[in-house]
Parts: sequence; C-alpha cells; structure tokens
Amino acid sequence: MIDWQSKGHEIVAAIRGGRATAGDAVEVAIRRIEAVNPALNAFIDVTFDRARARAARIDAICKAGDDPGPLAGVPFAVKNLFDVAGLPTLAGSKINRDLPPAQADATLVQRLEAAGAILVGALNMGEYAYDFTGENVHYGPSRNPHDPTRMSGGSSGGSGTAVASGMVPLSLGSDTNGSIRVPSSLCGLFGLKPTFGRISRHGSFLFVADIDHLGPMARSVTDLTLAYDAMQGPDAADSACAQKPVEPALPQLDAGIDGLRIAVADDYFISTGEPEVHDAVAAFARALGCTCRVTVPEAARGRAAAYVITAAEGANLHRERLKVRANDFDPATRDRFLAGLMMPSDWLVQAHRFRRWYHARVMEVFRDVDVILAPATPCTAPKLGQVMMALNGLEMPVRANLGLFTQPISAVGLPVVAAPWAEREGQLPIGVQIIAAPWREDLALRVARRLEAIGIAASKAV
Repeated sequence: MIDWQSKGHEIVAAIRGGRATAGDAVEVAIRRIEAVNPALNAFIDVTFDRARARAARIDAICKAGDDPGPLAGVPFAVKNLFDVAGLPTLAGSKINRDLPPAQADATLVQRLEAAGAILVGALNMGEYAYDFTGENVHYGPSRNPHDPTRMSGGSSGGSGTAVASGMVPLSLGSDTNGSIRVPSSLCGLFGLKPTFGRISRHGSFLFVADIDHLGPMARSVTDLTLAYDAMQGPDAADSACAQKPVEPALPQLDAGIDGLRIAVADDYFISTGEPEVHDAVAAFARALGCTCRVTVPEAARGRAAAYVITAAEGANLHRERLKVRANDFDPATRDRFLAGLMMPSDWLVQAHRFRRWYHARVMEVFRDVDVILAPATPCTAPKLGQVMMALNGLEMPVRANLGLFTQPISAVGLPVVAAPWAEREGQLPIGVQIIAAPWREDLALRVARRLEAIGIAASKAV
C-alpha cells in the first residue's frame, strides 16, 4: 500500500508489483496537500487535473505490460521558478504574476515526467531566489514541518516543506549559494546540488547565471539518485549545460566506501556554529572511519566572492524591474538589489578573478581526498521573523548567514549532497554537506547512501 510517508522508490515498487496504481499515488498526494498545505504554505499553484491525467496514462502503460519508467507514479513538485505549462513562472515575486503563463515545461520537468514521475504543483520560495529563510512577503512563509513556528530555509523553502511534510516524496529546487542545502538541513532532508553545468537549467527563471544550479530534494538517497539520473544529459537550450553523456549513479550507489579518501573540513568550517552542527559532522566522520582533516584554502574569501557576484549579477538582471516597479519588490530584496547596482565594477572583476584562483586551489585539495565533510548550516531552524542570531557570542543577521557554510562551495560549483543527521529524535534537524570533486556526484551519493544504510543519516515525513 501507499501512504503519505511512502518514499519514491517504494511507490515505484508498489506500482510495478501491482500492489498500487499511479492513480493511487496521486490521490494520496492530493489528499495530503489538501490536509496540511493550508498550515504549512508550501504550494502556491497545483496541477491536480494534469496529475490525474498523467497517472491514467502511466496506469495504461502498466496494464499493457510496458515499462512505465524508473520513477513510475512518483508525485513531485517544483520550486515556482521552473516553467510549468499553463502556470505563470513566479520566481516568488508579485511582479511575475503579470507575465503570461509558460507555454512549455522546463527541461527537468519534461525529463522527470519522461521517467514516469507526476507533477502535482509549483512551490513557494524566497523572492527571486535571493533568500535563505523561506519567508516571502507576497505569499507568506513556507513553514518548517518539524515546528511550524520556524523557518523552512530558503530560497527553496516550499520544496523542503513539501517533502518533509509528506505532501510529495520528491521536489526540485535551485541552489545559487545554498538554496537546496539550507532547507535540506533545516527540514531534515537529502538534497543534491550537482556540479555546475551537469544539469540543464532551461525553462527556469535564473537568479545568477554564473553560479545557479538546479537539483532534487527527497527523503531517501535512492530517490535522490533516481531523480538525478533521470535529469542528466546535454541540453543545447542551456549554454551552461556541459556536453557530457549521462553517467548513472544508481548502479554503484551501494558499492560502499572502501578505498574512498574522506576528510573533514577544518579551519573556516569549524570557526563558528552551534555545537550540534559540529557534532553532526563528527558523527558522520566516526561512522565512516574518517580521521583526516583538510583545509579548504581561502574559504572565507570564496564566500565573499560569491556574495559580490550574486549581488552584482542578480541586481543587473532586475535593473528594469527596479526602475519601473520598485515598490512591488520585497523591500529587503529590493534594497539588496539596489546595493548590487551601486557596486563598483572592479569589485565584480576582482571577484571573478579570485574565483578562478580559488577553484584551482580547491582542486589541489582533491588530489589528496575524494570527499569532504562540512556543516550545512551554522544552526538549526530559526524562528520565523527572527532577524538576528548568536553564533560564538556574536550577533549575526539570520538572512545572510544561514548560508555561511554553503556559499564557499557554490562559488566553485562543486557537487554536494546534504544529508540529515539521524540522531535528532525530538530535536530540530541539522544536516551535513558531503562534497566531492567536479562531476563526481556518484561519490557523494555513495557516501550518503552508506550513512543512510547504517542509520547515521535518515529522513522521515512529519
């Protein structure tokens, strides 16, 4: 049987085994969305008629004895910066409500549906993806299912809320500076930020073209890997998408960690953060038999470079909207964009120059290690509306610093799996970044799967 706690691969197995239908899976998702979304505010638009029609086609394929696909019948939802035919691509904004509906689905939506998954709606997010909190002044906050008075994380907040609450077993988000990994950590999920250029971004409303990534969030590593494999492949419609063939990660997912050189990031990554953040990394390291520590050189400046590129390039994208509709922005988003427009051009040049140097230094680290463990967020989920937080006795702005540990990794486009620490019964979730060298998503996924198999990493619907 299928229920709202079922994971994607369990739904596939039930449908393939004749114990359930795709129609059953869709109706379970719809009932769950109708029951809990009013309180949690993950979905902004739903596509229930489309989902029911798609489920009927999958069930007809099954009845005919044909292959319904590796994600057969799995309901999924997407951050509302993905194009969905017939819906406006909001990107969390008020302004985009005035745009005509999308004429076609984003590439990743098409690829997931080609693998048998079923789209059920579009999800809340921070305005124009410039956010780490999951709060939105136009549509309200997406709330953390573990404690609805707390943040879901952002900017893919609705994507985190929808999966953690069991509304769907799979969602898509975007990650410029941490917007998949932050909500995965705060909501207790597995999330994948692939290598920059690995997955097509065609049909999405970009934030910062030089560092935007798209990726999945799920409650199991198997689901994450199934989605990742389905979304891979070149796409001529996205100039940043690498012309690399599909390299499936699923066949080696349970290959274990023998021979992998795993290290814990020190220096910058242990300089601040709540104690449980570092306890989580230590627990992962013990479970993996990892005793090595490495320094990611100049990580603080890597983060600063990501900040400058984000502010300047993100602001330039919205220059015309700021001229004519400034009052229709979230004031906090608007002010950061205005600051970005006033940034000296040589700052941006220097940031890109440093980023190239920084990338070369990080690649030197990966000569000696295969995977690096680091905190995902400096704290558990703050309260909704919380402006400041105390870290190591210092008061810091929440909105900027939830990405403290993710931004240095985004700057150089490394693949990362965020994995939730299992030993948190009755406590708020916290996650760990499992970081690999470019194009080695398979290694990060293998490590995450090993941690999941031995019960150190785990996610469940609440």
